[in-house]
Amino acid sequence: MGFIKEFKEFAVKGNVLDLAIAVVIGGAFSKIVSSLVEDIITPAVLTPALKAANLSNLSQLVIPGTAIKYGNFLSQVISFIIIALSLFVIIMAINRFKKKEETAPSAPPVPTKEETLLTEIRDILAKKA
Repeated sequence: MGFIKEFKEFAVKGNVLDLAIAVVIGGAFSKIVSSLVEDIITPAVLTPALKAANLSNLSQLVIPGTAIKYGNFLSQVISFIIIALSLFVIIMAINRFKKKEETAPSAPPVPTKEETLLTEIRDILAKKA
């Protein structure tokens, strides 16, 4: 029963739930980025190159005599770069918010009894000298 109890505690932890939510959002975000690359960036940026190569679609870019589709690979690389860049920007924003929270001034620590007594002794000795 110890294994089941430990697994239950692990599965209900906030970190696991956060990870599950991140995976779902990541899947939806991946579809958005794929559409952005395939429907907007690829036609806008690569249309002149495709026309020069007498192609109508990026997936038609293949190495002659092979089944290697480097056009699809280029599309995936562009998708990866956009996802990495957007996650970098999101993480930068989150880190800035965390820094602002951390830099909030905290109350100075209350001196202990020993520190108070030592301070009084120091002040008395300074007056005598």
